[in-house]
Amino acid sequence: MAIYNVTGYNMGAFTLLGIPGLEQYHIWISIPFCLIYLVAIVGNSILLYLIAKEHSLHAPMFFFLSMLAITDLILSTTCVPKALSIFWFGPQEISFPGCLTQLFFLHYSSVLDSAILLAMAFDRYVAICSPLRYTTVLTPRTIVTIAVGISFRSFCVFVPCVFLVNRLPFCRTHDLPHTYCEHIGVARLACADISVNIWYGFCVPIMTVIIDVILIAVSYMLILRAVFCLPSQDARQKALGTCGSHICVILMFYIPAFFSILAHRFGHNVPQTFHIVFANLYVIIPPALNPVVYGVKTKQIREKVILLLFPKRSY
Repeated sequence: MAIYNVTGYNMGAFTLLGIPGLEQYHIWISIPFCLIYLVAIVGNSILLYLIAKEHSLHAPMFFFLSMLAITDLILSTTCVPKALSIFWFGPQEISFPGCLTQLFFLHYSSVLDSAILLAMAFDRYVAICSPLRYTTVLTPRTIVTIAVGISFRSFCVFVPCVFLVNRLPFCRTHDLPHTYCEHIGVARLACADISVNIWYGFCVPIMTVIIDVILIAVSYMLILRAVFCLPSQDARQKALGTCGSHICVILMFYIPAFFSILAHRFGHNVPQTFHIVFANLYVIIPPALNPVVYGVKTKQIREKVILLLFPKRSY
């Protein structure tokens, strides 16, 4: 077996090439990407401002929603500015430490998003199934414990990927056909066996997300059972309404996430261009739509946004 001087091989910069085969359309692709990114930044910033400013929104549900907004900002900002610079100015270099940093925050924020959705499902379960115990179960100390716990879990899931990539020798090309550094894409440039990277990068994150999905599904089955046992139609509609925005966000996150993971692992006949375009949409569409969905479907937020944008004038 060949022995490589890892330090000597992996310290060079990578060149991010963008979307292979669509180079002539990069400028046109950048227009919707830039607009959607601005929507994500403005929407999530308004959401964070309202939650911080309005005392009526200082509740567990909105605390977790603010965590989701921050994580979405991290996810999109980690990838989109570099992608836009590629679309506007051509292939861009990124240092090896910078690539590892981008890789970590990309995957960390994705797994953290999943954990936050689970925490929000637990919040809705307690609010609807045990409303009288809501304030005693979700105390400030419990909320902080949940926040720290899911953040630490996400860190532990993906920090090994950084070390798995850092150990690899990159003695061939440093040209990466992508707009950002992601774990398997970078590992495939190595001139060494990457079986550990492939299996860890596929099994551990997807099993973590699957566990989250199962627990979310159980929570909503219990919620639906409790809702349909409510005596009045108005109470049932109100309970379902409070969960509607959350369900929409769950679907927007998990459907493309699982599609991207499975297509990347098993879709060998899927064109590389499709993989890269879809990967870029995954890091920009949910962060842009999440605040829109919550703004439209959550009454408290909708009212505060209207007051913020159209303040009542006194004459």
